[in-house]
Amino acid sequence: MKAVHAAALCLFVAMAGAAHAATWRVGPAQALQTAIDLAAAGDVIEITGGHYTANLLVDKPLTLRGVGRPVVSGGLQGDTIRVTAPDVTIEGLIVRDSGDSLKDQNAGIYIRPGAHRARIAHCDLVYNLFGLWIEKANDVHVEHNLITGKREYGSSQRGNGVQLYNTLGARIIGNHISFVRDALYIDVSHDAIFRGNRLHHSRYGSHYMNSYRNLWEDNDSYANRGGLALMEVRDQVVRNNRAWSNTDHGIMLRTIQDSIIENNVVAGNARGLFIYDAEYNTLRGNVVLDNAVGVHLSAGSTRNVVDGNDFIANREQVRYVGARDEVWGGDVGNFWSNYLGWDRDGDRRGDVPYEANDVVDRLTYQHPMVRLLLASPAVQALRLVSRQFPLLRVPSVVEARPRIGASGSQWMRWRQLLPGGVDGR
Repeated sequence: MKAVHAAALCLFVAMAGAAHAATWRVGPAQALQTAIDLAAAGDVIEITGGHYTANLLVDKPLTLRGVGRPVVSGGLQGDTIRVTAPDVTIEGLIVRDSGDSLKDQNAGIYIRPGAHRARIAHCDLVYNLFGLWIEKANDVHVEHNLITGKREYGSSQRGNGVQLYNTLGARIIGNHISFVRDALYIDVSHDAIFRGNRLHHSRYGSHYMNSYRNLWEDNDSYANRGGLALMEVRDQVVRNNRAWSNTDHGIMLRTIQDSIIENNVVAGNARGLFIYDAEYNTLRGNVVLDNAVGVHLSAGSTRNVVDGNDFIANREQVRYVGARDEVWGGDVGNFWSNYLGWDRDGDRRGDVPYEANDVVDRLTYQHPMVRLLLASPAVQALRLVSRQFPLLRVPSVVEARPRIGASGSQWMRWRQLLPGGVDGR
């Protein structure tokens, strides 16, 4: 029976050495699912250019390789490709037109529980409800794919670009994801790497919960509602990312502990850093630039090390909600572009403390024209009086010896890219 089907499909089989793996070549007039059913574990199925309408089930270790960018369409029903076996590779395909059921989580490619070590690379996943749904599958690689959703749907009716649930060791690298609900949605997924992804025009670039020991590096999140949202997590490294022109926050750190947030650029957002219920974290080397609010700090976010950062030209440097002063700064010092102190001994550290929310700051937040009078004797007298009479002050972020001068010229390039500041998004 197998020989009859193979002849009918005109499949080309090339034996591959001692392992006896075969390569099957399928053309547009032939049945993809039949080729999958006939192939043996470890075989390669080469899918030549053309259009295929199918809902595929891959239930054995195989490689599906597109030759000439073939299109596999799910016909707007179910999952376009469902993977249930480990060690499956899908590369070079255009996978599109999944169904619309949020209840069934219809996806362009659905990686089912136990389908460990799946690799999805150099594919276009377009017009699917969920681009990739990955559930209880470990060591999955998602690399260099283009993923877009159903643009005309409202945000709540879309699925996510890549959804990871209950996974270990995922590698999400070099993908371009847009026009979905959340570009990356990660829940109960640990020991993963997210590197070099471009995430835009979605609700969140990354929506991340209940997960530990992950690396976020060199990602771009822009034109979303929120850039990177890390919630109820610990042991994260978040470095060298760029979050800009998001309508709410650039990076959200909510209920997060024991994490490092370093060398990120957060520019032109409504809120640069939104820090809520965050403890025992280190924030260093970040550039927080041209946001309406540089840092929104609340809900007992304390015992963090915040040192060596540049806070530049944010309309409101820090919006702090707390019962007592929060002390920032350390051996390096933070740079605050609105610091009006001096450096008499030339050690590049301010001689008077910086206070983020004194009376003058609150006046300038409410009435920006006051900035024209910042150097006037009257305004300086008001600042001096507010420091002498504590009844006039509220708890604030304070730094004893702020740094004089920004750490580098990187912020100038971002000012040029955002010439209108927050209003120029």
